[in-house]
Amino acid sequence: MLVSYERYSPVNYIPMTPSRRTGRKEERETQPVIFEADEALLAEAKAIGQDALRVISKLQRSGHEAYLVGGCVRDLLIGRAPKDFDVATSAHPRQVKRLFRNGRIIGRRFRLVHVRFGGEIIETATFRREPPESTGDDGDLLIVEDNEYGTAAEDARRRDFTVNGLFLDPFGGEIIDYVGGLDDLDDRVLRTIGDPNRRLPEDPVRILRAIKFSTRLDFRIEDETWEAMKACSSDLQRSAPPRILEEVLRLLRSGTALGAFKRLRSCGALGPILPGLNKYLSDFEDDAPRTQSFFSLLEALDADIHSGAQLSSAVLVATLVHDLVAAKLPPVDAGSSGPTVREIAKAADSILDPFTQSSRLPKRDAAKARRLLTLQGKFTNAANERTRPLLFCLMEDFEDALALFRIRTRALGRGWDIYEGWVDRARQAASLSDEELTVERKTGRRRRRRPRKRK
Repeated sequence: MLVSYERYSPVNYIPMTPSRRTGRKEERETQPVIFEADEALLAEAKAIGQDALRVISKLQRSGHEAYLVGGCVRDLLIGRAPKDFDVATSAHPRQVKRLFRNGRIIGRRFRLVHVRFGGEIIETATFRREPPESTGDDGDLLIVEDNEYGTAAEDARRRDFTVNGLFLDPFGGEIIDYVGGLDDLDDRVLRTIGDPNRRLPEDPVRILRAIKFSTRLDFRIEDETWEAMKACSSDLQRSAPPRILEEVLRLLRSGTALGAFKRLRSCGALGPILPGLNKYLSDFEDDAPRTQSFFSLLEALDADIHSGAQLSSAVLVATLVHDLVAAKLPPVDAGSSGPTVREIAKAADSILDPFTQSSRLPKRDAAKARRLLTLQGKFTNAANERTRPLLFCLMEDFEDALALFRIRTRALGRGWDIYEGWVDRARQAASLSDEELTVERKTGRRRRRRPRKRK
């Protein structure tokens, strides 16, 4: 069982320097506050982070500083299981590579080493410091290169938020805090390290990360940080599109997409990163039917994630643009079976093409999202003589199409029996023998009559 952060009261900490609340600012800029880590915390780190500890052990035995850092330390302290373990070290990338034959140097803007153990990768980064200030006349603070090596103290202060600036030495049994991160963990507050009006323009993607952490961890965003997020949201247009896309997909996979997208709207970040969606929602309040429909999809997506679903990027993108595509479809006539596949595909292309171009979404994901949207009608038209349900269940895209239909069904609050019927058909299709599959393929085939020759 993970250690709950409530066990870490100031009484339990053993400070190696003056109190974190009373120490002088000048002293804390170079000297950390060090606390003894709880034995249960160390045991948990050793149990689930063995490969990371192997990296740290070898680096320390080679004379380098090395610690667990960032999100894994934060998560261990608040009782969450870390998704991965990152290592920070005084060793430069080539020094790390020489120690680990299974290591590979990656990155241009931010060079680090991936040390691979089977299917697990331990991201190992050299301590860095703030790069030299730009001497340009435009006052642009955007960081375009981040390979200025530094000390542990400088590395902690260049990180994004105080709760992500903690180091853990698993062999020395110490938590090292240069930035007051333990205070903010205790108060469940998300705060930038340093002036947010400077730190956010340096890397505007931190705005998206602040929303991700605050909604996923249920932390309050500190007031000054929130005001800076609103003031700097337009700077997101200058960030690399692949990084923006990566963070958007993480928000959708977080299980808190509904809260995250409401905060994106509130701070003005939705327009720069998803202009089409922002325009679609811009003239409507949160309680308007159009907005409620979109929020219902996000709420259903969150429920799907919490139920353990592992969704592809195509499903996430299709969910994100579903209502925008629906709004592009022509009105349905009375007695009609709904829009045609061609109409859905055309509407999907009109939304996905500009999104793919601006976000650098891989074309294969965009094409798959388009197919998933066009397949949705099959789930409610199973009685159509041209639909053979069991063969549909064996299509390559069926599983993802069904996942999108499940999310839509949750959002509508009706039709769950239709979804369960397709789950049963999928089981039946998976159990078909080769002979039964051959018969199923022949069933319903129409023989084309050859035109009679005129005499």
